[in-house]
Amino acid sequence: MEKIASFTVDHLKLLPGIYVSRKDKAGETVITTFDIRMTRPNFEPVMNTAEVHTMEHLGATFLRNHKDWKEKVLYFGPMGCRTGFYLLLAGDYSSKDIVPLMKEMFIFMRDFEGHVPGDSAAECGNHLDMNLPMANYLAGKYLENVLENITDERLNYPN
Repeated sequence: MEKIASFTVDHLKLLPGIYVSRKDKAGETVITTFDIRMTRPNFEPVMNTAEVHTMEHLGATFLRNHKDWKEKVLYFGPMGCRTGFYLLLAGDYSSKDIVPLMKEMFIFMRDFEGHVPGDSAAECGNHLDMNLPMANYLAGKYLENVLENITDERLNYPN
């Protein structure tokens, strides 16, 4: 069996950043999958499920309502390893192309107050597993430490 692309990335060298994980074709449309890496794999603690779940709800709501990007958003959700998120967009993009969008999204998550969208038993299968204060904190940390002055090292997978 062939190794999937994400398993070929050296996670010991991977820093928090925004990476193009893969590009696929669906008919004539290119689908770009982004690796939104928030923690350094195998060096930092992973995020807890409650804040990941909260960020998933906030991020998906933000992206699917964004005036310029909502028609291109196919999926936003957490990585099983809890070190980040995947974002799938219809179109052929580079990591640099979405830096402004990611800044907007993480500002939204950092500053969000009130009732988390979709946080009810009728709307979510595990609505009790939410932690908005920690989601706010992690979004702010990523924004400040990664997105505000992002470098090529954090936009391209390590060799």
